[in-house]
Amino acid sequence: MKKIIFLLCLITIATMGLAQTVDELEQQLKEANDSRTRMNLLYELGQNYLRTDANKAKDYGRQAHQLASDSKNNGMAAQTAYLVADAYERLRDDKNTEVWLRTTLNFAKAAGDSDLIINSVNKRSKLATKERNYRKAYEVNQEAFDYFSGKGTSISDLERKYEMQKTQIEKDKRELAQEKARLEREISSLSSERDQLSTDKTALEARQTELVRARERVEKEINAKEEALVTVSEEREKVAALVQAKEEEVKLLSREALEKETVLASTRANLAELQLENERSQNIRNLAIIGAGFVLVLALLFFSRYRSSRRAKIALEEKNKIIEQERENSENLLLNILPKPIADELKQHGKARAQRFEQVTVLLTDFKNFTQIAEKLGPEELVNELDKCFKAFDFIIQQYPDIEKIKTIGDAYMCASGLTNKATFPDNVIRAALEMQQFLAEQKQENIRLGRPYFEARIGVHTGPVVAGVVGVKKFAYDIWGDTVNIAARMEASCEEGQINISQTTYQWVASRFECFYRGKVEAKNKGAIDMYYVKRELAGAMAV
Repeated sequence: MKKIIFLLCLITIATMGLAQTVDELEQQLKEANDSRTRMNLLYELGQNYLRTDANKAKDYGRQAHQLASDSKNNGMAAQTAYLVADAYERLRDDKNTEVWLRTTLNFAKAAGDSDLIINSVNKRSKLATKERNYRKAYEVNQEAFDYFSGKGTSISDLERKYEMQKTQIEKDKRELAQEKARLEREISSLSSERDQLSTDKTALEARQTELVRARERVEKEINAKEEALVTVSEEREKVAALVQAKEEEVKLLSREALEKETVLASTRANLAELQLENERSQNIRNLAIIGAGFVLVLALLFFSRYRSSRRAKIALEEKNKIIEQERENSENLLLNILPKPIADELKQHGKARAQRFEQVTVLLTDFKNFTQIAEKLGPEELVNELDKCFKAFDFIIQQYPDIEKIKTIGDAYMCASGLTNKATFPDNVIRAALEMQQFLAEQKQENIRLGRPYFEARIGVHTGPVVAGVVGVKKFAYDIWGDTVNIAARMEASCEEGQINISQTTYQWVASRFECFYRGKVEAKNKGAIDMYYVKRELAGAMAV
């Protein structure tokens, strides 16, 4: 009976750690009475179905959002709206994805949930960029920027908070490393205890062997007693024979003396049998008690070690998850600063070697009369206009995986393609330049309508060899050098506002796919006369490279 109870306890403990299944959540939803519990269960079901059945995830998320809105729970309303947006995104329904992301943003603002504000803005800007609606992408990001600015959070504040968070993360990493070392020591200690238990088990097995031998000795003694009992029985028979032989003598004895002698002999025989029976029962009882005690102690020791090992394993898994999450955050931050191959090389070797690339297309932009426009605008308004243009440029080059943003210097913007070991062509750089000029033309019309100053840009492009690498130790930067960069700068300086000026080298690569206007030989500073071309448009039906 004790063994059965012990097994039931082990089974109960083992099943306590299992996660709830979707069927259990749906059963709980049927039994839930209050709206808060139903809202939480609907949200969990939506999260569970998000990867397997987006339609079910959408339905559960909408029900949970309705309950959160009715109870004026802005935080939960934002979370559930984001869940519905995720479901529509998996269903490739961009229109409803935009609607629910906008709903998420409104509730997240009301709840003050910065993470959801950033995530919803990021997804909305990607949708707008996917549709090539760069104005909307900018307005979405500007809305979030205005919200954080209104809350008293400036860019310098964010940078300071980022540095503080980075310091705290490094501190947490060190603490986690110490905790990991402590857990490893504890695991080592548990291994030692396991070895000790193994030793104890060996000792118990030896003790059990001794008990078996003792039981054999007791059994031998019992057999000896039984043989003695047989001997006593033989003696009784001899006594009976003696009594038979002396019947003649009995006749001479009195009846009373004869009865006493007979009773005395019978009593002695019965006492001998009882003594042997008691000794055998006592030996069997002792063996049973010893065996039961041994099994109970061994079971308790194994159960205690199992629980300790399980707790240590769970704690170690949680710490490893935190360490892995922080590692991913650090990698994402590094990829925002450097190209992926350079970031990988830095992580692997601690430094990145300079590389030479033979066919790189460099694009440089510069705004006309920037100094005069800066005098007409206030500092904040000037920075906002410049930020609007550079964000639009960032959105545009993100559409072309082979183009890498290099840097901005004042009102100048530089990007390049061909900074990989794969062969690339200037086509995507020319397309990006045409889209940049189109965006600036639309901004010009809007600012003229509002009676405000506007930016016009000169864009220069050249193709040739460069050297690329990482410079600096603190706030290091990825940059490119070479005569190709200088010639691209001359192309930009010799360009007119609103035009894209390319060199003879670049023209030879794109002549069959873009309509270009030959300007003739134009004097360039320190370079002499150079053949230059204006790019007008991409030719319809041209074969893409």
